[in-house]
Parts: sequence; structure tokens; C-alpha cells
Amino acid sequence: MRDIIHLQCGNCKRKNYTTTKNKKTQQGKLEVKKYCPFCRSHQVHKEVK
Repeated sequence: MRDIIHLQCGNCKRKNYTTTKNKKTQQGKLEVKKYCPFCRSHQVHKEVK
């Protein structure tokens, strides 16, 4: 039931992380504040396909 999703940096638009998400229990796009090694700071990462 869990699908693999990619997280993209909101600042530099690079795909840095992958994670899993249960689409039945969590509707909508995931947003997490994580460290971006390219920006060298914590940025908001959003779910992309």
C-alpha cells in the first residue's frame, strides 16, 4: 500500500530525498523541512512524482 515518492527542494528544485507514503491515510502533497546539501541550508521539500 505504501508508494515511493520523491521530495524536491523548494529553492533549487533538485530531487534530494525519497520516502514512502500511504495514499489511503494521507491525502494531498507532503511538505517537510529538510536539509538541502546543494543550498547548504534547511529548505522546504515538497512531494513530486
